[in-house]
Amino acid sequence: MSFAFAACLAILLLLAALGMPIAFAMILSAIGYVSFAHQDLSLPAEQMVYGLYDNFILLAVPLFIVAANIMNAGTISDRLLKFCVALVGRFRGGLGLVNVVANIIFAGMSGSAVADAAGLGKVIIDMMRKDGRYPPAYAAAITAAASTIGPIIPPSIPMVMYSLISGASIGALFMAGIIPGLFMGVMLMAMNWWAAKRRGFGLDEPVPLAELPKLTVNAVPALLMPAILLYGIYGGVTTPTEAAAVAAFYALILAAVFYRALSWRGFYEIMRGSAASSASVGLVIGGALIFNYIVASENIPTKVAGFIDALHVGPVAFMLVVNALVLLLGCLLDASTIILVIVPLFIPACHVMGIDLVYFGVIIVVNCMIGLITPPYGIVLFVLNGITGIPLKDMIREVWIFVGVLVLALLVMIVQPEIVLWLPHQFGYKG
Repeated sequence: MSFAFAACLAILLLLAALGMPIAFAMILSAIGYVSFAHQDLSLPAEQMVYGLYDNFILLAVPLFIVAANIMNAGTISDRLLKFCVALVGRFRGGLGLVNVVANIIFAGMSGSAVADAAGLGKVIIDMMRKDGRYPPAYAAAITAAASTIGPIIPPSIPMVMYSLISGASIGALFMAGIIPGLFMGVMLMAMNWWAAKRRGFGLDEPVPLAELPKLTVNAVPALLMPAILLYGIYGGVTTPTEAAAVAAFYALILAAVFYRALSWRGFYEIMRGSAASSASVGLVIGGALIFNYIVASENIPTKVAGFIDALHVGPVAFMLVVNALVLLLGCLLDASTIILVIVPLFIPACHVMGIDLVYFGVIIVVNCMIGLITPPYGIVLFVLNGITGIPLKDMIREVWIFVGVLVLALLVMIVQPEIVLWLPHQFGYKG
């Protein structure tokens, strides 16, 4: 390790420890690197600008953010919740099941765990804790856990980022996320059923079956978005970026014309908020592109691949070690930083060991999503604390059992790759 790279890491860790946003910390540490390495000081800006403007796929990120924010507006979330209540609300722990099913459905529209938690969180948590039916902290914990499904079932902003640094097919990544996302949902619903039975959560009043057709008709247009996305990508009609544009336009037509739930002022606020979110994500990506240049300059991926090859470990052992590391990092870093900065170090090793990059990407994204609800970082917990006022310590006490269930689901996916790859293989993926 060169002195310049050691200084770069020290600056990055110091600034991050002082609370500076990770994007700015990466940019400043990169400036420190080129200064100590006696390179041109314009290199960080050049890498950032070229990296952002030369990757057409990155345009999908703000488009998915716009689509998610539009779907969060108006009555779309309410209609989906009413449909889910009619579907599964009659069973023991019914509102917990509604919570998970609603997040599975909303996952096909937002591509973001934070968007799911913010969009559905307050409504479903208020429903669950009304009249003391569920402890507030339990309602928040299962909401946080269920929101992690959002970036697994397509569309997925983290998968777009992973595709950027790995070159893996976005279409294959999106298809590969469907079964793992459903599997995570089934595991969470089983845990909710067990908790409801053990803790004596009451049965909720069932919605008459006669109302189900009407509620289904109201929800169907929103439910069509994932199908439109996947058909566009796998049918060869659109590129993933064009599919994101179609998703944003479809969400706009749905909210403004079909449901008539979007005003001009509401549309302005959505676009303003989406621009701010996109700029924030863009800064993180830009900082990561600079840092990836530094890592490549130091030839670190090749060194890591050589080191792992010298250990003579098998693919399963490698996956277990990498995922244990990512789980630990997920307690401290956000998902974007892990995917854009840490994961590229392991891509060459995947090539050496013959590990499919689509499989590796889905596993990593699942892992990073678990980090979103794992203290002390746990950004989804902070979001739910902010919108509901439920004490953070109470949520942390309840969320651990769901973290354990999701880690178990992750382990099953690691040792059974076909859970991830079966569906892409059925659609012609040859990886």
